[in-house]
Amino acid sequence: MRQQRNIIGLKNIGMKYNIGFIGLGKLGEPVSEVMKQKHNVTTFDIKHVKDGSIGGWSWCVLNQDIIFIAVPTPHEEQYDGRYISSHLEPKDFDYSIVEDTLKKIDRISTENQIIVLISTVLPGTIKNKLSKLITKGTLLYNPYLIAMGTVKEDFINPEMILIGGNNTAAIIALRKFYETLCNCDRYILGTWEEIESIKIFYNTFITFKIVFCNMIQDVAMKLGNIDVDVVTEALAESTQRIISKKYMKAGMGDGGGCHPRDNIALKWLAKDLDLGYDLFGSLMHAREQQAKNMADHLTKLSKEHNLPIVIIGKSFKPEVDLEEGSSSILVSQYCTCTFDDFSKPAIFLLAHSNKEYTFPKKSVIIDPWRKHGNSIQNR
Repeated sequence: MRQQRNIIGLKNIGMKYNIGFIGLGKLGEPVSEVMKQKHNVTTFDIKHVKDGSIGGWSWCVLNQDIIFIAVPTPHEEQYDGRYISSHLEPKDFDYSIVEDTLKKIDRISTENQIIVLISTVLPGTIKNKLSKLITKGTLLYNPYLIAMGTVKEDFINPEMILIGGNNTAAIIALRKFYETLCNCDRYILGTWEEIESIKIFYNTFITFKIVFCNMIQDVAMKLGNIDVDVVTEALAESTQRIISKKYMKAGMGDGGGCHPRDNIALKWLAKDLDLGYDLFGSLMHAREQQAKNMADHLTKLSKEHNLPIVIIGKSFKPEVDLEEGSSSILVSQYCTCTFDDFSKPAIFLLAHSNKEYTFPKKSVIIDPWRKHGNSIQNR
């Protein structure tokens, strides 16, 4: 991360921060009110231009330590969930308000100010679209995981606080600011892209949970003699594998003989019951496409380095000899490869990453589990 001196957001314990807060919507207004309880906060919203209650937005920038931006990144109304929209062409968020705000800030900001974007954006947006608009000061991304109706409570007692950027000093300064306001010991500090991803996938994970539970309800309504709460509560209280860290790690993809066959059978049931949608077919398609994506990556490396592809581990997981549901074999369906051959240099895919291996000189190592790291063996 880029280091920067003289970040004015760094304060001694007990000192008040000078805060500018732009955007007083359903999130921005209650959050800025909490900040005002302990710090000097100047606020601005577009509505102030209309009613004349603030002379200009520049007061939110001049002489402020930290400038927060909570302006909308809207979709058109037809995409907001009230109307049927799954048939429409997907669209990115509209960043025009954010872009206009950043341009205005950059005209009068100083090098040592911290500029904090709260608004929801897609992964890659800040690096590719927004960061170039700030030539002075440091731009951080700090989205909130807050539910409408409990904004103040969720802000003061957050599940976690997300801060992303490329300036370590600014990130530390923003964390120290939140330590004066929030009851939280879980800070996730990362790159812009990592924090953008956590925010958007957090929201969509909730959508998936809700849709999945309502799908169980649809099945119960069609079949009868099923209390949906009995099923969902049993799943919700399964803290060993379902509601836990188990399987929350990217790797080779879904494996094991039970999962594919169960999803295929449930795909048939969804069609038989005429649910009108097919989550299970989508899961199977994603599983196979992920295997193809890995195979395509291996094939590209094979051509670049003029090396064959070798997959280490043929069974569906280490320490067992069962090949049913093996993601290794599934990957091999999409590329030309062999298994467990260490006789010559190759592109090695560590489907099983539970052991230490010795690779031939000039091999390329791909470890989807990130235990050994991806590397080129030059020894």
